[in-house]
Amino acid sequence: MAPASFDWWKKESHRGTPVVVKMENPNWSMVELESPSEEDFLISDSPSRSRDNKSRNKNAKQLTWVLLLKAHKAAGCLTSIASTFLSLGSVVRRRVASGRTDSETSMENENKTVKSRFYSCIKLFLWLSVVLLVFEVSAYFKGWHFGTPKLQLEYIFTGPIAIKGIFDLMYSGWVLIRVEYLAPPLQFLANACIILFFIQSMDRLILCLGCFWIRFKKIKPVPKHDDTPDLESGDKGYFPMVLVQIPMCNEKEVYQQSIGAVCELDWPKSKLLIQVLDDSDDPTTQTLIKEEVHKWQQEGANIIYRHRIIRDGYKAGNLKSAMNCSYVKDYEFVAIFDADFQPTPDFLKRTVPHFKDNEQLGLVQARWSFVNKDENLLTRLQNINLSFHFEVEQQVNSVFLNFFGFNGTAGVWRIKALEDSGGWLERTTVEDMDIAVRAHLHGWKFIFLNDVECQCEVPESYEAYRKQQHRWHSGPMQLFRLCLPDIIKSKISVWKKFNLIFLFFLLRKLILPFYSFTLFCIILPMTMFVPEAELPTWVVCYIPATMSFLNILPAPKSFPFIVPYLLFENTMSVTKFNAMISGLFQLGSAYEWVVTKKSGRSSEGDLVSLVAKEPKTTHQKGSSVPDFSEVKMEIKQQELKASRKKKKHNRIYMKELTLAFLLLTASARSLLSAQGIHFYFLLFQGISFLLVGLDLIGEQVD
Repeated sequence: MAPASFDWWKKESHRGTPVVVKMENPNWSMVELESPSEEDFLISDSPSRSRDNKSRNKNAKQLTWVLLLKAHKAAGCLTSIASTFLSLGSVVRRRVASGRTDSETSMENENKTVKSRFYSCIKLFLWLSVVLLVFEVSAYFKGWHFGTPKLQLEYIFTGPIAIKGIFDLMYSGWVLIRVEYLAPPLQFLANACIILFFIQSMDRLILCLGCFWIRFKKIKPVPKHDDTPDLESGDKGYFPMVLVQIPMCNEKEVYQQSIGAVCELDWPKSKLLIQVLDDSDDPTTQTLIKEEVHKWQQEGANIIYRHRIIRDGYKAGNLKSAMNCSYVKDYEFVAIFDADFQPTPDFLKRTVPHFKDNEQLGLVQARWSFVNKDENLLTRLQNINLSFHFEVEQQVNSVFLNFFGFNGTAGVWRIKALEDSGGWLERTTVEDMDIAVRAHLHGWKFIFLNDVECQCEVPESYEAYRKQQHRWHSGPMQLFRLCLPDIIKSKISVWKKFNLIFLFFLLRKLILPFYSFTLFCIILPMTMFVPEAELPTWVVCYIPATMSFLNILPAPKSFPFIVPYLLFENTMSVTKFNAMISGLFQLGSAYEWVVTKKSGRSSEGDLVSLVAKEPKTTHQKGSSVPDFSEVKMEIKQQELKASRKKKKHNRIYMKELTLAFLLLTASARSLLSAQGIHFYFLLFQGISFLLVGLDLIGEQVD
């Protein structure tokens, strides 16, 4: 019985399981390690030590195989990472080689004197930080290992009386200067910026709570219905006389889509007039727009073409000139669309009825949506910003205050409100905000419709986005200087005056770019070299992360970009701060208007859709169907000629690059003090500035 029982135990008592290791490398598909064999379980008269040695040798073999395979896999990962960095480096090298610096390319919207002074200040900080970094590293290797004020003072006052050398004497003097003279004012400035940061964060939090309340209560503007049928169309509803204006200037990439979309608006033809307000100085663009207008006239659209000979006042001057036409007095409302905006056919039917029986209503603003929001990283980050602006800022201010800044397009104005407020003025580069503030001071109310969208484009290149942001942040400061006396003297309530002065202008237009640039781009790096002045971790990490999370809620699909968004917003603070200073002190760059470059991403699709909508019925004698193929051929020929003369290139932004090296230098200094969170923030923020400075975030420009 013993041999039989032994055979049964040998077969059943231990069942080895094979170990399988899979490799992603095609040269190593699968390796199977042997399970324990029968020899491992044989009972013999040999000493137990021999059995242990055999088992130990077997396990050592298996462990060696596993370690070798893991090492091979790690080597493959390192190879792929190295190749990725090499390819990235080659891309950077190619784009930098084709780049042009700020000195080689003049910027239309920057005053050279102000630009050079601002750049010189940043360079001074950079060179000072480099010198201090070398000084601090030398001190570190000589035994000055500390990062807090207590340790520094303890080393100086309790150390040996005899100075070891000149270097120790110099460094101890530097530490005393830091403690006595540099740290107190720097800490005071840091605390002031922290207070501003906290106030602005509370404002952002209150806006988000207001948005949540609107969603929870399902608050939504509801127009009054009118069952009176229209004699022309037979549709029931409210159909007053509406004027539609499309201001444009040298925007041949997008003029077709806006004109075509506006001509497709579902509104009685006898009660709709479309003005194409062309300020183009390019003869070819003028000809193309005229031809497009003529073709739609042949289709029966009530559309006219206007071109100014004297092009003063930019967009405000263009709109003001159009409103002076004698036939405008026959119309009650005016809808405005920029050249890249494409309203849906039911746009007027969803916006104009809100004016019925609401004589105090002066403006109905629709939300923007973006056809190219997923084009690149820059457009995705802009989508986050603008989604928060419309869904949170505009909607909350509309519901609780009946006031917000007009976005300049995709809105319908009561013409009486425009006239009562003084009409369009050319005194600033933000004519839309100007007319909105003046209308608010005259008692007019605004409504924002979050569910009515109008498609448009966002800038795809950093160059175009930078110019746009410069205008958007310098203009409000110009307007604040001009409107402040009128706000104080107006008859609106004290609460509305406080909202206009402190919240609308100071907090969101002045304080936000000021503390964002000063706190994170200047003070934080300086505290690395003057560690006696400290920034708490919650200021550097927790609150900014929370605010970024709140900003990204209206665009939940963009959540993976929360970290790039936080870093990019701090990077843009340089442009916004510079623009704010220019507007506040009326410097030359504040009054320059640069038309935002359009790409026309949706033009081709719009042409196809418009061709598909051609009427199938027989046309009247003398009418003709628009020949889109000829227009497309003309555009392609013009683009081919332009491409022969111009090549895409990079702008090398020296201010951003200088700040990148400043932040990276400060991150290296933070390693000596073992400040983990500060190091990572400065490191990644410096890399963000570096990518933007090398123009690697968006499309290249012509």
